[in-house]
Amino acid sequence: MIPHEASQTGSPSLGLALENHFGRLPDEFYTRMPAERVGTAPRLIHANAAAAKLIDLDPAAFTDPQFTAIMSGHQPLEGFAPLAMVYAGHQFGVWAGQLGDGRALLIGQVRNRAGDLWDVQLKGSGKTPYSRFGDGRAVMRSSIREYLCSEAMAALGIPTSLALALVATGETVRREEPEPGAVLTRLARSHVRFGHFEHFHYQGKSEQVRLLADHVIAEYFPEFVGDHAGWFGEVVKRTAHMIAHWQAVGFAHGVMNTDNMSILGLTLDYGPFGFLDIYDPNFICNHTDETGRYSFLNQPGIGHWNLKALAIALSSLIGSEKLVAALGTYETHFMEKYRALMRAKLGLVREDEGDDRMIGELLALMAKAGADYTLTFRNLPREDQVWLGLFGNHRADAQAWLASYRARFDGDPEMMDRINPKFVLRNWVAETAIRAVEDRSDIATLDRIFSILQSPYDEHPDGEAFAAPPPPDMCGLEVSCSS
Repeated sequence: MIPHEASQTGSPSLGLALENHFGRLPDEFYTRMPAERVGTAPRLIHANAAAAKLIDLDPAAFTDPQFTAIMSGHQPLEGFAPLAMVYAGHQFGVWAGQLGDGRALLIGQVRNRAGDLWDVQLKGSGKTPYSRFGDGRAVMRSSIREYLCSEAMAALGIPTSLALALVATGETVRREEPEPGAVLTRLARSHVRFGHFEHFHYQGKSEQVRLLADHVIAEYFPEFVGDHAGWFGEVVKRTAHMIAHWQAVGFAHGVMNTDNMSILGLTLDYGPFGFLDIYDPNFICNHTDETGRYSFLNQPGIGHWNLKALAIALSSLIGSEKLVAALGTYETHFMEKYRALMRAKLGLVREDEGDDRMIGELLALMAKAGADYTLTFRNLPREDQVWLGLFGNHRADAQAWLASYRARFDGDPEMMDRINPKFVLRNWVAETAIRAVEDRSDIATLDRIFSILQSPYDEHPDGEAFAAPPPPDMCGLEVSCSS
């Protein structure tokens, strides 16, 4: 990627088919406003050709200075009035009241040739009326983490928002210490969250709850037009499936507040996330989560808790019996999807009543031995000695489990490499990209890691090190809500 500064002339549309679908709602749903134009000389660090195709954007546009101007908030897209969305939420289980896109701005909604509507949103483009005491900025560190992880999750087949562009603002942002600033452009079919509905429910505005529900259903759930209860049941199912994917791949979100929960069942708002290195079911990736509310093990239960909060917010729209019935399907949806994903990871084709026990015994053994989560599954089809080497002093127990598993196995070892990734975005890998960009302006390392994460099941001889557990100097990296 050739860095360049942003032009401040003109107001192009980049050839995008724009419409302001969310802007059809009443004014109390958002604030129309321009970006703050943070920094003086924005510079494009990286852009995502795969994401661009989703909105029918020619990647050749990346070399146009106006692309950088738009993706930094220094120019609007012609034909779209940018807006910040208002919502509310429960944060760490406590009602926090009105929140909103404190550092995010919707700068466009694009209808692609397939008929799908995509949000184009800037993160870090300055203050909005919902910034509270924040500065509306984003730091390079957190922006790189989200840029890489959203692409990694997409490549793993997990529902997620996506990142289109990463721009350096050229300014310094103060967090725990001064850091370089950035603006991230992210795409999602919608950024509507559970907290949007909570915002109006707790103000006693049931008509606005209905307006928002009908808006979401008409665009994203057309099969449920006129059937609010059926729609809520689908939200329950999508949320359960998303979290089952997280658990199967070893992903911890870190801040599962209701304002971070997508109504479409997308992984949204990458902050203090973490992929497991050693398998620790009690893994807490956010060092500010002092009680472990959002530990890896707790994620499925928190998903249900958040859906209950959404059900309360929809109680003026849907009868309590139907809400309770839909919530009652959550565990079944989660377990069916999780069981299917884990059986696939083990290469088990036919179902057997002992499969759950076999999966549970393996996870217990991994926890006891401190075995690497990703490599345990990736190496299962390989030589026994390679796999057993992951279990250290618990090799004998691992040998006993492996013998039972080999007797049960009925799948295709080659197919297992298309299910179990070799590469995930370990914290130390993300940190490697961050240090390369911040310390050396080394975009090549960022690009290399990005490319590897786009094909996580493939062998990458030049990136073999990125599949490994953290080196000694990268162990114990901490991330927090400011990450």
